[in-house]
Formats: sequence, C-alpha cells, structure tokens
Amino acid sequence: MTFTAPTDIDPHSAGFVRVAQALDAARTVTILCHVEPDADTIGSGLALGIALERRGVSVQVSFSRPVDLPRSMAGFPGLHLLVPPAEVRAIADVVVAVDAGSEGRVGELADRLSGAPVTVVLDHHRSNSEFGSINVVDESAASTTALVARFFDFWGTVIDRDLAYCLYAGLVTDTGSFRWGGSSTHELAARLLATGIDGDAMARQLLDTHPFGWLPMLSTVLGSATLIDDAADGRGLVYAVIRRRDVGELRSEEIESVVDIVRTTAEAEVAAVLKESVTGGWSVSLRSKCDVDVSAVAERLGGGGHRRSAGYISTESSEETVAALVTALG
Repeated sequence: MTFTAPTDIDPHSAGFVRVAQALDAARTVTILCHVEPDADTIGSGLALGIALERRGVSVQVSFSRPVDLPRSMAGFPGLHLLVPPAEVRAIADVVVAVDAGSEGRVGELADRLSGAPVTVVLDHHRSNSEFGSINVVDESAASTTALVARFFDFWGTVIDRDLAYCLYAGLVTDTGSFRWGGSSTHELAARLLATGIDGDAMARQLLDTHPFGWLPMLSTVLGSATLIDDAADGRGLVYAVIRRRDVGELRSEEIESVVDIVRTTAEAEVAAVLKESVTGGWSVSLRSKCDVDVSAVAERLGGGGHRRSAGYISTESSEETVAALVTALG
C-alpha cells in the first residue's frame, strides 16, 4: 500500500526543484550520514539511497564512525547500500549530507564533499551552517526523514513499505515517540504506517531494547546525577556524568539513551549528560521540557541542535564544563 502525494505547495519547493534537477542528472551519488549515527540520519540516507537506486543511480551511503552500525538499526531496508568510509568513492556527481548540521558532523568523510560538483544538504537543525551548494534546511520539520518524505512527494516518488520503514524510524526517534511534534507529524506517521510497517515493533527495537550491561551502567551514572535548582533562571538543571570506566563494552546508542532518563526529573527544566570521550574532554547532550531553547545555549558553547534537543563538545574538565553551562543558561 502507498500514499498519494499532497497537492499543496511546499515552502521549500524552490530548493526541492534544485535538488531534483541535480539528482535526476546524476549517475553516481554519495550520501553522507553524521558521526555516531542515529535513526534519523540513517533512515534519511537509506531512504534516499533506495529511491535513487530504483532510478538506476549508483549509490553509496556511509558514516565515518563508529565502525559498526548501531544494533537497533540492523533491520533497516537498504543496508546493502552502506559502505565503509574507506570504500566511499572520492568523486561523485552529487554528494548529499543528511541530518548533518556542519561539515564537521560527517567526520572524516568531509573531504568527499569537494569531490562532487554539486553538494546537497538536507537537514532540520536550526544551527545548520548550510555548507552545501544546495541547502534545504527546515527547522520546523520534526525530523530529517520528515523533510525527505516531503521531497519524495515533490519528486513523485511512491513511498512503499521499505521507504516508509526508513522514514518512520527517524520520525519516531526524533520526536521521542511522538511526545513532541504538531499535527503534521502525526499525519505523516499515519501515512507511513498505512504502508504496512510494524510501528510498535520498530519503536521497541529502536527505543526500548538494551543489553543487560546497560542496567549497571545506568545505576552508576544516575548515582552521579546532580540537581542545580537555581540554574536556568530558577527553572533548574539536572546533570549526570558518564565516564569511560562506566561504559565498558556498551555502544553509543546505549550511552545516548541516558539523557532521556535524566530529563524526566520534575525539578529541572534542563537536563544535561556529559559523556567522556576517548581522546579527553566531553560530549554534552542537552534536553529541555518547554521553556528553554537549548539549541541557543549549545550554539553559545560551540555546538547546536534543536530547541529541545542539542549538544556540544567541551575540552575542559567536567567541573568547568558544568560551570560554563550554568553560566550560558543564565
């Protein structure tokens, strides 16, 4: 079962025209997903890759790190299009970056951008640096997969079950199982589910399945949680610290899930999780409930993201990192 493209005019149609023209003329396309990939970047990349392959285009999809795809995404259609970063062609007709707010977000694959006469950026991060020659960035989109779905409608691409699977994966994860997002988000979800995908099973696999080792890590990390109730103009900040010794053999998807538990703290509008990197310093994930725009906070600290979900990198100590965050929050 498929759904019919809507007839209303998309405000990004001018950008879509340029993207469609570039892809229609291309024989080789490379699609770059961001480092530490989530379901939105992989879902967007594979959906676009499948659609291009069906049009006879030679497609490669890749991300630079970590080495392996998150286990929760093992069932995605189109995985045959994924290639290791070392095997990504140096030259292509078009390079597309999906869900990446800057060149740095594609990591070591950023050098592939210079190997194509046309570079396309499809994204929904407000802080996007618009590093492509064609940029379609819509911060109102619930996910990059939602933006890709609108492009498919514009491009006349029929969204079948395989494409819907990839698109729904990004939608359900980037909206926190639809805890936020307007009516258009739910309308898109209904259209995708109507193709026959199992949304319940997908949500369990992507959001509610972890190895046993996640539980002791969680116990240790949550024990470090600290509440600063006068931060963020009295709205409150709660933060936790994940050190390398806490992680063991756990993969990035287990580590990333911690912030969504910390954010449930009733006394805090803002939640932060500091994750120690292998090279030193911290990767900081920020979340807010409703009043604080954490993307603006992250931008002041060198990062970016969405109004309620953002992040940045700190090279300071954990204490200095928290102090700088408290200052940025006001």
